[in-house]
Amino acid sequence: MKVIFIKDVKKQGKAGEIKEVSDGYAQNFLIKNKYAVAYTQRSKEILDINNKKAAEEERLEIEKCNKIKNELSNKIIKFKVKTGNQDQVFGNISSKQIMQELENLGYKIDKKKIVIDTPINTLGFHDVKLNLHKKVVASVRVELIK
Repeated sequence: MKVIFIKDVKKQGKAGEIKEVSDGYAQNFLIKNKYAVAYTQRSKEILDINNKKAAEEERLEIEKCNKIKNELSNKIIKFKVKTGNQDQVFGNISSKQIMQELENLGYKIDKKKIVIDTPINTLGFHDVKLNLHKKVVASVRVELIK
């Protein structure tokens, strides 16, 4: 029996995928638990419509992320830090602090999307990656000053 998966099912199929499965498995598990629907011409049309909507939404999201990327490319986020002997910085700058500074600038970016490769614990400039989308990676400069 051909089914269209509505939700991801481990080792079986992903949402939007059309697969051939046994009749009993389809009726007694997939369709019953709303993981899939039976493949018909109408369900195929609905799937196509949903895929077009999802593609359009993703395109708009990528455009939005690219706009943010372009705006952030020439911005420098400054942090005033305390230093000790020989300009040694106390502590590190965290992704949470960077997120808060970005919010102050008007950008709502989740701290999980901020990637710090090396600890930011020296005076000067540091580059930080922002994973805005799967296909869009931005970079922002962080400056530590006394």
